[in-house]
Amino acid sequence: MENKDKNQEKENIQAIQTPGSLIMKRFLKNKLAVVGLFIIAFILVFCLIGPFFSPYGEYELFYIDPSTGQEVSMQDATNSNQTAGLELNLKAPISSKHWLGTDADGRDVFTRLMYGGRISLMFGFCVVILELILGVTLGGIAGYYGKWIDMLIMRIVDIFYCIPFLPLMLMISGVMATMKVPPQNKIYVLMIIMGVLKWASVARLVRGQVLSIREMEYMQAAKSCGLKTSRIILKHLIPNVTSIIIVMATMDLGSVILTESALSFLGVGLSFPYASWGNMVNAVTDSVIMQNYINIWLPPGIAILFLVMAFNFVGDGLRDAFDPKMKR
Repeated sequence: MENKDKNQEKENIQAIQTPGSLIMKRFLKNKLAVVGLFIIAFILVFCLIGPFFSPYGEYELFYIDPSTGQEVSMQDATNSNQTAGLELNLKAPISSKHWLGTDADGRDVFTRLMYGGRISLMFGFCVVILELILGVTLGGIAGYYGKWIDMLIMRIVDIFYCIPFLPLMLMISGVMATMKVPPQNKIYVLMIIMGVLKWASVARLVRGQVLSIREMEYMQAAKSCGLKTSRIILKHLIPNVTSIIIVMATMDLGSVILTESALSFLGVGLSFPYASWGNMVNAVTDSVIMQNYINIWLPPGIAILFLVMAFNFVGDGLRDAFDPKMKR
């Protein structure tokens, strides 16, 4: 009898599931979200680890020796002092040496696709982290304290909503070109500016969540018990806003990467010779390349499509997992 009671008790303990396990279980039931997660994992491995196994460099040029008809890299030609008379291997077709051919500057497209993904992913994560830090902090302060603090922060939010994003980015790009900002530093300036401009929507959403949570009974009880404001915020407020922050960050990642690609396509983002998926797609502005060399611009376009789609799938899955009422 005692053994039966012990077994029953063990079964009851096993049957009890934590909130985290319930969220994970609901998330894994969403097949599109799981597919999105696998796509993101594959792209991360491809972009972060792939370059270590690539035999070519990001900026490595490839030449054709007219006398032999064989391809030589810039490094090999420089080491052997045989750079004279060599012709760039421009827009080479797909081959065993170049899985996606070479671009209009004689660089391996497959290798640049890896390095370009690094830039696009870094841009997305840095902008989202910056906008979350600003948005969650200011939105949380506005929602928790209310009164004139809330009014002041919300008026600042309204001002940021009125700023035209694309014209401002074009102006900033022109200023950086005039100031001769190095191309490798340009992307960091754009990350900071974009993160500062995008925090307003995060702040407004977090403020609304905090306003609703602030009036709940357990928050009133915590205040009545004399808990410090910092403890109330850390122990009661932030954990209840975490779910919406995670979902928001996941959805924004795809949007930011798409925006960076659009800016690079317009020439506002990362400059040549550095690679990002956006400026790789920019090759499509040449009608000859667009019609005859789709191996140059189509792979980065497909990569952007799959990555943004994957982040949206994961964001939808997390939203449904954190809030089962939103399950369609």
